[in-house]
Amino acid sequence: MNLMTFIILILFLIAFISIMNEKFFHMQNDIALLFFSLIISLVLISAGFFSGSEVIKEKISNTGNFGFESYLMDFVLCFMLFAGASKVNMKKFRQNIKAISLLALLATIVSSAVYGFLFRLSAFLIGINMDIWTCILLGCIVSPTDPIAATGILNKLGLSKNVTSVIENESLFNDGTGVALFVFVKSIVSQNGESNFILLMLKEVLGAFGVAIAVSFILFRLLTLSGNPLNHLLISFIDVSLVYMICEHSGFSGVIASVVCGMYFSYKMDSIKRRRMVEDPHNLYIIFWEVADNIFNSVLFVMIGISVLDFTPAKKFLLLIPSGILCVILSRFAGTGISALLVGKKRIPSSYSTAEFVTLMTWSALKGGLSLALAMSTAEFLSEEIYLTVMNITYITIFFTVIVQGLTIKSGYSMIEKHKAKRIRAESEKAR
Repeated sequence: MNLMTFIILILFLIAFISIMNEKFFHMQNDIALLFFSLIISLVLISAGFFSGSEVIKEKISNTGNFGFESYLMDFVLCFMLFAGASKVNMKKFRQNIKAISLLALLATIVSSAVYGFLFRLSAFLIGINMDIWTCILLGCIVSPTDPIAATGILNKLGLSKNVTSVIENESLFNDGTGVALFVFVKSIVSQNGESNFILLMLKEVLGAFGVAIAVSFILFRLLTLSGNPLNHLLISFIDVSLVYMICEHSGFSGVIASVVCGMYFSYKMDSIKRRRMVEDPHNLYIIFWEVADNIFNSVLFVMIGISVLDFTPAKKFLLLIPSGILCVILSRFAGTGISALLVGKKRIPSSYSTAEFVTLMTWSALKGGLSLALAMSTAEFLSEEIYLTVMNITYITIFFTVIVQGLTIKSGYSMIEKHKAKRIRAESEKAR
């Protein structure tokens, strides 16, 4: 399938699923795109299987083998992160910076380690031979919450601004921790030696921050020399793509750097708001990045769904489903629980109790394209059997968190809010 045909296929699926969802199903659109593209893929796989034709099976499989990892990591990820970070509420970010920092750093590390130990136990019980470091590597893949899924879905569910700020900002920053931890554990599994996680993390974070600020500072000064909003857009594109490229070639975190670029440009654009209202009365800059974010999100969710066309079930696949789901929920609960205790009850947003906050943060932890791209990158150093297990678990985690948790998070949020209201009333009556 050539590139143009593939683009037409993706855009057709987005339009078709979106229209059908708008008319009949009324699901949150990003969830609908993933869910129905998955259904379409499963129908095609079943058709290929029952046809008995190897040629048809091969064509269906090749449709799903379109270089997802390269598309996301080498092209579109930096722009999606920039767009997501551009919508960060800086006031809310500063208010919740302790919770965001602990969740982005500590919760990701704890969740990855806990997941590794839980999955090692599960693998042993169901008869899959995986060593502890490979299980922890899988934890690094599925533990970080995906910023693309979070910003694409949670913004549209009516959560409070404080809570949305914590979830979104944690999702934007914890991917840097997850990628650094992945690189560190990967070097142990593949035996090629990054020996110090703290030094690796400092290098990834500080290097990314330094490059992002330096390049963004220079390019924003260039932006202020022009009154043309198209030039503003062009410079923002150059900024995030140049920073991402420099960081990826220098061993820094391109993920974190892209987030910093987005937040820097958002902050500086606000500082020249009056001037922009004159030069850009239609707010082209903001509208463009919002539209681009929505399109990129839609393409990504459909791509995840059709990548299943190249899916191969691992041995004992049916046993992996409950194992993967339980491990990801329990490990996330442990990571956010420890982080919440360290944050302290007074610093937990929206007057939640520790249990309420941890429950919400656990159920709102959506996974997405980055997890799938990291899983795909393990093909070069894992055996075929273990690689299939890693891929199967990653798919299970993504589909469960986005479809099941994504569809129920609004109800879960309402239940937590009701519980919080009853608790506050009870505490008030007791205080009297």
